[in-house]
Amino acid sequence: MPLYEHVFISRQDLSNAQAEGLIEHFGTVLSDNGGKLVDQEYWGVKTMAYKINKNRKGHYAYLRTDAPASAVQEMERLMRLHDDVMRILTIKVDAHEEGPSAQMQKREDRGDRRERRN
Repeated sequence: MPLYEHVFISRQDLSNAQAEGLIEHFGTVLSDNGGKLVDQEYWGVKTMAYKINKNRKGHYAYLRTDAPASAVQEMERLMRLHDDVMRILTIKVDAHEEGPSAQMQKREDRGDRRERRN
């Protein structure tokens, strides 16, 4: 099955438990449609570059999935209809990277940016 990475932003006035509940809810939607939630990360409340629906901050969540296109389309449809979800992004990838995402890594684990440019 194809591999996907999803990031979605939910409203800032949700509690952490409610925001993490959205991750479980959309993971259940995937599994009901024949997909699998490989990994999930809750990135917390972050300040956005611009306001979305009068919100300056939002709860960020990251999902790695292994699902057919129909399951991903159904999950995205339900995300767009959900009142608490403000933005979604889905990317098809060739392979999932091992370990935590760049957002969850400690700064010293990411390496120095100057080293990568040379």
